[in-house]
Amino acid sequence: MQNVNILLVEDNEGDILLTTEALEEIKVANNLTVARTGEAAIDLLNEQAAGQNKQKPLPDLILLDVNLPRINGHEVLKYIKEHEDLKHIPVIMLTTSSSIDDISKSYRKHVNCYIVKPVESEEFLKAVIQIENFWFNIVKLPSKTD
Repeated sequence: MQNVNILLVEDNEGDILLTTEALEEIKVANNLTVARTGEAAIDLLNEQAAGQNKQKPLPDLILLDVNLPRINGHEVLKYIKEHEDLKHIPVIMLTTSSSIDDISKSYRKHVNCYIVKPVESEEFLKAVIQIENFWFNIVKLPSKTD
């Protein structure tokens, strides 16, 4: 089984913990990297795209919060989808915001899907497991050599 590289861009420690727990419950071998700000995510992705970070290859999937300090999720999404070496990576907005404006803005910037985080911990865990199942067991992603 190949390892799956996931970048979680999230500033809430509780949500980081819940996401980590959910990913540990599934059968897919994954390497989770956490960026706690939009700025940190962009810096990390730049290093990975340039091949400067051999320990951490480009992610196969990005879980992105809208509400981030300094550089918000919409700006990170825009950066990813305009960057030639990054735009193929599926990005899922996983956020507490159910704002129609945030949802519309995300899809206009080519997010692959938008999920409002369930409030209950158990429901949140189920949602992350379903995300993982869909993106790595059902969807066919481009190979890392494409």
